[in-house]
Amino acid sequence: MEQVKSLDPKVVYGPIIGNRWIQLASAVLGMIMIANCQYAWTLFVPALQGAFGWSLGAVQLGFTMFIAFETYTMPVEGYLLDRFGPRMLFTAAGFMVGIGWTALGFITSLPGLYFFYGLAGAGAGIIYSGSIAVAIRWFSDRRGLASGIIAAGFGAGSAPFIPFIGWLLSAYGYEQAFLVTGIMQGVIILGVAQILKYPPGDTGAHAVAAAKADPNRGFSPLEMLKTPQFYLIYMMFICMVTSGLLITAQTKPFAKDIGIAAYVVIIAVTVDRVSNGLGRIVVGGISDKLGRENTMFVDFVLCGIFTALMPIVGTTSVTFIALLFLMMLTWGPLFSLFPSLTADRYGTTYAATNYGIVYTAKGFGGIFGGVVAGYLVTTAGWTAIFMTAGFTCVLAGLGALILKRIPKPVRKSFTDECPVCELGDQKSK
Repeated sequence: MEQVKSLDPKVVYGPIIGNRWIQLASAVLGMIMIANCQYAWTLFVPALQGAFGWSLGAVQLGFTMFIAFETYTMPVEGYLLDRFGPRMLFTAAGFMVGIGWTALGFITSLPGLYFFYGLAGAGAGIIYSGSIAVAIRWFSDRRGLASGIIAAGFGAGSAPFIPFIGWLLSAYGYEQAFLVTGIMQGVIILGVAQILKYPPGDTGAHAVAAAKADPNRGFSPLEMLKTPQFYLIYMMFICMVTSGLLITAQTKPFAKDIGIAAYVVIIAVTVDRVSNGLGRIVVGGISDKLGRENTMFVDFVLCGIFTALMPIVGTTSVTFIALLFLMMLTWGPLFSLFPSLTADRYGTTYAATNYGIVYTAKGFGGIFGGVVAGYLVTTAGWTAIFMTAGFTCVLAGLGALILKRIPKPVRKSFTDECPVCELGDQKSK
């Protein structure tokens, strides 16, 4: 008689690697190592402009390339993560992030900027997708909280490094700042890659085959794309992500235009990274109790109000810091709410792939919040841009109320999709 293999993670992986909290902490560390690539970027923008005489729009196209490569590659990366697990993919990502970010200190042309920042973005997409998948697979009972903790690693991960990067920039220049942080990030990601696992039986060809035969499995990517709920979720994501990415990319240029001192910007960016991460954990945990849609509505509308107020009220040092804190406190939770919402509706069988598809919406936010905002500010002004971004947040909140009224999608069984097969089975009995 064939012996049944244990699926107890502590038996399969050992008491340390098999501990789900160790897995969660390792995934958070990976997220922290890619946080600088997005959230510290704004500090490098003036230095790159000054070194090469490039326009704001040209430099911010690099930010758009990072977001595009981070997001649009995620469905493929998610498929590979679902198929092979995190170790091999995270190892590749460690080299991509380390080389891509470090090389930005040596580029001398815009194409070089776009290529290497895009390379770092593709690696960051693997880390993001894989870390979220680790969280919701190991913590199916507390998805909102676990996703919030993972997302907080990305949202707040750059906070300890902002003052350090600011010091490196002023003391040694942007070249050394890219070099030091790039090497550090790549090496630590390579270490994390050796620890991360999915729960036993959750990866590999045998797991894929078992999932296909399981009548209770989650939605496949194609099945998800056939549901109307997906498109509403996708539009809500675009509406929310645009406002925050606008702030992320344009904080220092906006502050410079309204006369906010450089040291105040450093304080504000450090503080808002903390609130960004804190909001993801707190609001994610609240959503486990109050429901995703109810939580989304309140959080997104508040974010819209704070965003619209920025160019009107946030023109002094104190109000600039305060509003930036509140904006990120209410914007950051989208990255814990949407993966949980996706898993709630479509299951965890194809968690990395499905959320990878949803997450591609961030690419549109990068385009609007980065390069488009960079060019439009010269014609429309900051007030019009911030007001529009705030309005999109409110639209996302209203979308959550609509989504709540739509029944959850029901996956058709294999026999529902192929009644001839069911008939054949009956005849063979």
